Amino acid sequence: MLGWSLRHRDDELLGHPVSPATYVETGEPTGVALLHPWANRLAGPRYEIAGRRVELDIRAPNVHTDRHGLPMHGLVAGSPRWELLEERRATLKARLDYARWPELAAGFPFPHVLELAARLSDRGLELDVELAVTGEVPVPVAFGFHPYLTLPGLDRRRWLVELPVTSRMVLDERMLPTGESEPAHIPPAPLGDRTFDDAFDGIADPAEFAVSGAGRRLAVRFLEGYRFAQVYAPPGASFISFEPMTAPINPFEDPRTILASPGSTYRARYEIVVTADAVNVT
Repeated sequence: MLGWSLRHRDDELLGHPVSPATYVETGEPTGVALLHPWANRLAGPRYEIAGRRVELDIRAPNVHTDRHGLPMHGLVAGSPRWELLEERRATLKARLDYARWPELAAGFPFPHVLELAARLSDRGLELDVELAVTGEVPVPVAFGFHPYLTLPGLDRRRWLVELPVTSRMVLDERMLPTGESEPAHIPPAPLGDRTFDDAFDGIADPAEFAVSGAGRRLAVRFLEGYRFAQVYAPPGASFISFEPMTAPINPFEDPRTILASPGSTYRARYEIVVTADAVNVT
């Protein structure tokens, strides 16, 4: 369930910083990657939430870490455990019964079923997620996505970036939240020489992050369930990522993380909308 290609007028709009094989091996996101059961990083391999204490096995093949040794981007990168529910020309839907698989349940012992649907239309791509709690304990809701977007044929310095944000999380040297936030107002402007690796806990309405140029606009619209965002555009990269997140960085130590109660279903939706002949940057 990795989104690998999104084409418009024969141009590829997704960035591929790594290959699918590297994604499976290292968990490094590429294309449009689901990050579950947490997005971004944790403060360490041990966490406690909803009455359960967990210690991740850092040596497990599906546990990936950043350069500081912190667990990154969840446990499902490249997982073969998905069950296909629907496959049509413009729709793909699959489910993951999380508690069935020991390598998943060991790192996140909160029984649930995740359903992911990708729907293509003339306007773009919509991704819907449903997390259904199947056990007797609440499930922390902390998943997100890493969609890498690119504007082919245009120097990234000329990409016009729109960020509908109102506050930014203050991060420490390990890129973990300090617990503080600061006001953020970033007017639309060319990317220029700027870089981003910023976490936002204040998002304006409408929540539409966008990059434009050469007559094309790519917008990531948060439709339901996503309350936080990460913006990632590292130095020299030919992509920018607007990451919808249901919870903040290091979610299992943050009281803002939602606990879905037994018997409930949490729904989240976002879409990547492509508009042609919309904006030109000179």
